[in-house]
Amino acid sequence: MTATTVAGQAPATANRRNEKVGNVVSTKMRKPHAKYKKIMRTTKKFYAHDEQSSARMGDVVRIRETRPLSKLKRWALEEIVRRSSLVQVEDAAVKTEVEAAS
Repeated sequence: MTATTVAGQAPATANRRNEKVGNVVSTKMRKPHAKYKKIMRTTKKFYAHDEQSSARMGDVVRIRETRPLSKLKRWALEEIVRRSSLVQVEDAAVKTEVEAAS
């Protein structure tokens, strides 16, 4: 039995880690209970390692599963897919405050 790989593709074992894409901002999700139909809040947090501290609230990011980095961190920031428009507004406000103080 021989193993063959297609040019340009990595072996299947190289990409076993899960990836998730989502917002940095946590939202309170609500959904009905399966049996009693009462509306309940459900949340799921993923603590991700961001080495450069580049992600901000509202950004859409891609995280990848990794070895345990601390008590809660099991994910690492892979890339920032899209920046939030809130960040641009806040940065502009901070710049005007700094210029006004000078």
